[in-house]
Amino acid sequence: MSDADNPRSAGPLAGLVVLDATQMLAGPIATMRLGDLGADVIKIESPVTGEFNRTHGFENVQIDGEMSTFVALNRNKRSLAVDLKSDEGRQVIHDLARRADVFVQNFRVGTAERLGIDHETLRGLNPRLIYCDITGYGEDGPYRDRPGQDLVLQGYSGSMWSVGKKGDPPLPSALWAADTMTGYQAVIGILSALHARTSTGRGQRVQVDMLSVILDAQLQELVTYLNSGRMPQRGEEASAHASIPAPYGVYETSDGWLTLAMCPLPALGEALDDDWLRSLDDYNDGVTHREQVYRRLRHRFRDRSTDEWIKVLSAVNVWAGPVYTYADIDADPHVAARGLIVEQPHPGHRPVRTLAAPLRLSETPPGIRAGAPALGADSQAVLTELAGYSEQQVRALADAGAIRLGTPAQAAVTAGLPNGGEQ
Repeated sequence: MSDADNPRSAGPLAGLVVLDATQMLAGPIATMRLGDLGADVIKIESPVTGEFNRTHGFENVQIDGEMSTFVALNRNKRSLAVDLKSDEGRQVIHDLARRADVFVQNFRVGTAERLGIDHETLRGLNPRLIYCDITGYGEDGPYRDRPGQDLVLQGYSGSMWSVGKKGDPPLPSALWAADTMTGYQAVIGILSALHARTSTGRGQRVQVDMLSVILDAQLQELVTYLNSGRMPQRGEEASAHASIPAPYGVYETSDGWLTLAMCPLPALGEALDDDWLRSLDDYNDGVTHREQVYRRLRHRFRDRSTDEWIKVLSAVNVWAGPVYTYADIDADPHVAARGLIVEQPHPGHRPVRTLAAPLRLSETPPGIRAGAPALGADSQAVLTELAGYSEQQVRALADAGAIRLGTPAQAAVTAGLPNGGEQ
């Protein structure tokens, strides 16, 4: 039986209307997931070119005339082709926003305001609207205007030093981890805000940024480093896409390493004063001349520091960034300005340095109310509060070895949770 014939196929989010003003990967995967769960997702696209992935795909692979990358990320959606730069198009979005439940966008910081579809504007039209914006580095901090792209964020994350073998350069992942996980975190934030709306009747703003998410994905490694100073140790043998046009990769500089993301080769030619690169003006030239480009650039950046190259490349709109270690993350001014490293309680020891939740909700913000619990620390509180057990029943279970009870001191670490710490 097909989904269309299944009376239960509408999904848990049936009846919700989502306006999807996203492109590339992080935003579309979030809205696709909402569509998979039953929401009516309206994809807002340019009437001229459509979304980026309609015209730019992996090695130009198409499925029935549509780019494979677009097909992969946009199921369960309806397309609305509208010009957001026109007064009429803006009015269309305003009218839809009055009836929608969720609005999602991943424009560069400040773009939504210029288009008149920012949170403040749409909230004025519909106080129940959940407004989610996805950015590379957040709405504030010194990196707020930098491009957020998966490889660049991998460089910032410190993760490139956790794979490969001794002597290898920093190794990027073939997975679109930062993009994908950011999309999932956006879904978590949206669903949380929708739940809060059931009791408050009000919508709110959900903010998710890729840097917070990719750091959060390394909680084990970063908490280990932040509290012990121990870095991941590579062995003698390697541990652990070839579809992206050159020069996508990592390059050595005079004092470290540099990431180069997807960039127009002529722009890179300007930065390097290279006439051959200037001549490669077709998007697919980075695939056609892949090996020549990589050979030409492999050692080209060794004459300047990473910071110098970032300034040079940014001036011609080439997306680049440094390859961080965990120590660089700990000392980074943007990480500090955004408050991404915080503390959580720990029983009998100094507070544990950890990472803040990688999303922000304007009305019901996440927070760290308790540290990691000791084994069985809350058995009694949970069973008496949620299951209605008496203390005698709990003790009998403990005596029989069916459960394990913690001490009052161990339970104190969860005192910020409902009835936490009570014994």
